[in-house]
Amino acid sequence: MKSYNILIKIIIEFKIIITIFSTDSNFLINLVFQSFTMKKLFFLIILINVAMVSQTKETNQVNTILNQWHKAAADAKFDNYMNALTPDARYIGTDATENWSKQEFIAFAKPYFDKGKAWSFSVLQRNIYISKDRKTAWFDELLDTQMKICRGSGILIKSGKNWKIQHYVLSMTVPNNNSDEVIKIKEKIENPLIEKLKSYSKGNKTQ
Repeated sequence: MKSYNILIKIIIEFKIIITIFSTDSNFLINLVFQSFTMKKLFFLIILINVAMVSQTKETNQVNTILNQWHKAAADAKFDNYMNALTPDARYIGTDATENWSKQEFIAFAKPYFDKGKAWSFSVLQRNIYISKDRKTAWFDELLDTQMKICRGSGILIKSGKNWKIQHYVLSMTVPNNNSDEVIKIKEKIENPLIEKLKSYSKGNKTQ
């Protein structure tokens, strides 16, 4: 700010001198101001480019983490897969009862990995979003799986220089034209669960 004030003072003095000795002072002073404005614009463009490069870098890192995570499952690399999760991670599966802490998810998944192959998900489409402070990322993705197209979504947080998955939700997609058929299958299984959850919810409200 101090440098800016000095520059303005110099320009004003320069204008006074030019006014005395030249009838073209307006042209000259405008030229000085235009030059100063172009410099500000130049630095602004640089700052925008730096921000865009940083955003792209973070997005690429998150994309790589997710690709490696899915590949670890396909290759049955248990440690690599679980180490990608934060200690307080939640994994929510396709079944309504599957809402696991990391330890609960480990207990569920370990037998599959021990067989030499857990599950194989390949990405069809993915959208990644990064917070302004570059410490949180969230995403959604469409996956080619043994269950056909599934949707995954989740949250990653940055710990030091590394991204970790804190929350992941896996859902089976249902074609709109076939939703009635799917509902008929689901209602036989899920109606009892719905009543159970309603009763549990009412019990908590009365406590």
